[in-house]
Amino acid sequence: MTPEELEERLINFASRIITVAEALPKLPAAKHLGGQLYRSGTSPALNYGEARGAESTADFIHKKKICLKELRETYVCLRIMDKKSWFKKGRLDSMLRENNELISIFVSSVKTAESNRKAEKEGRSNRKKR
Repeated sequence: MTPEELEERLINFASRIITVAEALPKLPAAKHLGGQLYRSGTSPALNYGEARGAESTADFIHKKKICLKELRETYVCLRIMDKKSWFKKGRLDSMLRENNELISIFVSSVKTAESNRKAEKEGRSNRKKR
Protein backbone atom coordinates (compact mmCIF):
# COMPACT_ATOMS: atom_id res chain seq x y z
CA MET A 1 0.00 0.00 0.00
CA THR A 2 1.40 3.40 -0.94
CA PRO A 3 1.50 6.28 1.56
CA GLU A 4 -1.16 8.03 -0.51
CA GLU A 5 -3.45 4.98 -0.36
CA LEU A 6 -3.00 4.68 3.40
CA GLU A 7 -3.74 8.37 3.87
CA GLU A 8 -6.91 8.02 1.78
CA ARG A 9 -7.93 4.98 3.82
CA LEU A 10 -7.44 6.95 7.05
CA ILE A 11 -9.46 9.87 5.67
CA ASN A 12 -12.29 7.50 4.72
CA PHE A 13 -12.13 5.94 8.18
CA ALA A 14 -12.31 9.39 9.81
CA SER A 15 -15.32 10.27 7.67
CA ARG A 16 -17.09 7.07 8.73
CA ILE A 17 -16.23 7.80 12.38
CA ILE A 18 -17.91 11.20 12.10
CA THR A 19 -21.01 9.52 10.65
CA VAL A 20 -21.13 7.07 13.57
CA ALA A 21 -20.63 9.82 16.15
CA GLU A 22 -23.39 11.93 14.58
CA ALA A 23 -25.81 8.97 14.76
CA LEU A 24 -25.37 8.38 18.51
CA PRO A 25 -28.40 8.77 20.76
CA LYS A 26 -28.77 11.97 22.78
CA LEU A 27 -27.71 10.41 26.08
CA PRO A 28 -25.01 11.73 28.46
CA ALA A 29 -22.78 8.66 28.04
CA ALA A 30 -23.23 8.66 24.27
CA LYS A 31 -22.35 12.35 24.14
CA HIS A 32 -19.20 11.71 26.17
CA LEU A 33 -18.10 8.73 24.06
CA GLY A 34 -19.06 10.56 20.90
CA GLY A 35 -16.63 13.36 21.77
CA GLN A 36 -13.89 10.82 22.44
CA LEU A 37 -14.69 9.09 19.16
CA TYR A 38 -14.50 12.35 17.18
CA ARG A 39 -11.05 13.09 18.61
CA SER A 40 -9.47 9.64 18.52
CA GLY A 41 -11.12 8.52 15.29
CA THR A 42 -10.09 11.52 13.20
CA SER A 43 -6.64 11.97 14.75
CA PRO A 44 -4.88 9.14 12.84
CA ALA A 45 -5.56 10.76 9.45
CA LEU A 46 -4.28 14.11 10.69
CA ASN A 47 -1.21 12.69 12.42
CA TYR A 48 -0.37 10.49 9.46
CA GLY A 49 -0.32 13.61 7.31
CA GLU A 50 2.18 15.07 9.77
CA ALA A 51 4.22 11.84 9.80
CA ARG A 52 4.59 12.03 6.03
CA GLY A 53 6.23 15.42 6.48
CA ALA A 54 8.34 14.40 9.48
CA GLU A 55 11.60 16.24 10.05
CA SER A 56 13.50 13.14 11.15
CA THR A 57 13.17 9.39 11.47
CA ALA A 58 12.51 9.80 15.20
CA ASP A 59 9.74 12.32 14.46
CA PHE A 60 8.29 9.97 11.84
CA ILE A 61 8.18 7.06 14.30
CA HIS A 62 6.75 9.25 17.05
CA LYS A 63 3.88 10.47 14.85
CA LYS A 64 3.11 6.92 13.70
CA LYS A 65 3.00 5.80 17.33
CA ILE A 66 0.48 8.57 18.04
CA CYS A 67 -1.64 7.23 15.15
CA LEU A 68 -1.44 3.77 16.68
CA LYS A 69 -2.45 4.99 20.16
CA GLU A 70 -5.43 6.86 18.73
CA LEU A 71 -6.52 3.87 16.66
CA ARG A 72 -6.42 1.66 19.76
CA GLU A 73 -8.48 4.20 21.71
CA THR A 74 -10.99 4.35 18.86
CA TYR A 75 -11.24 0.56 18.80
CA VAL A 76 -12.11 0.41 22.50
CA CYS A 77 -14.59 3.27 22.13
CA LEU A 78 -16.35 1.48 19.26
CA ARG A 79 -16.46 -1.74 21.29
CA ILE A 80 -18.09 0.08 24.21
CA MET A 81 -20.67 1.56 21.84
CA ASP A 82 -21.31 -1.87 20.36
CA LYS A 83 -21.83 -3.34 23.87
CA LYS A 84 -24.29 -0.56 24.71
CA SER A 85 -26.43 -1.60 21.72
CA TRP A 86 -26.91 1.98 20.59
CA PHE A 87 -26.87 0.72 17.00
CA LYS A 88 -28.52 -2.16 15.20
CA LYS A 89 -26.62 -5.42 15.70
CA GLY A 90 -23.74 -5.64 13.24
CA ARG A 91 -23.77 -1.91 12.37
CA LEU A 92 -20.28 -1.36 13.80
CA ASP A 93 -18.75 -4.64 12.60
CA SER A 94 -17.14 -3.19 9.46
CA MET A 95 -15.83 -0.21 11.44
CA LEU A 96 -14.29 -2.50 14.05
CA ARG A 97 -12.75 -4.66 11.33
CA GLU A 98 -11.27 -1.65 9.49
CA ASN A 99 -10.04 -0.20 12.77
CA ASN A 100 -8.31 -3.48 13.62
CA GLU A 101 -6.72 -3.68 10.16
CA LEU A 102 -5.39 -0.12 10.52
CA ILE A 103 -3.93 -1.01 13.93
CA SER A 104 -2.14 -3.98 12.33
CA ILE A 105 -0.78 -1.79 9.53
CA PHE A 106 0.60 0.74 12.02
CA VAL A 107 2.08 -1.91 14.34
CA SER A 108 3.95 -3.37 11.37
CA SER A 109 4.98 0.06 10.08
CA VAL A 110 6.34 1.20 13.45
CA LYS A 111 8.31 -2.06 13.84
CA THR A 112 9.79 -1.65 10.35
CA ALA A 113 10.69 2.00 10.93
CA GLU A 114 12.31 1.21 14.28
CA SER A 115 14.25 -1.68 12.74
CA ASN A 116 15.43 0.55 9.88
CA ARG A 117 16.47 3.26 12.32
CA LYS A 118 18.43 0.73 14.38
CA ALA A 119 20.15 -0.58 11.22
CA GLU A 120 21.02 3.00 10.19
CA LYS A 121 22.55 3.70 13.59
CA GLU A 122 24.54 0.46 13.51
CA GLY A 123 25.74 1.26 9.99
CA ARG A 124 26.95 4.69 11.09
CA SER A 125 28.58 3.19 14.16
CA ASN A 126 30.44 0.60 12.06
CA ARG A 127 31.66 3.28 9.61
CA LYS A 128 33.05 5.36 12.50
CA LYS A 129 35.03 2.36 13.82
CA ARG A 130 36.91 1.90 10.54
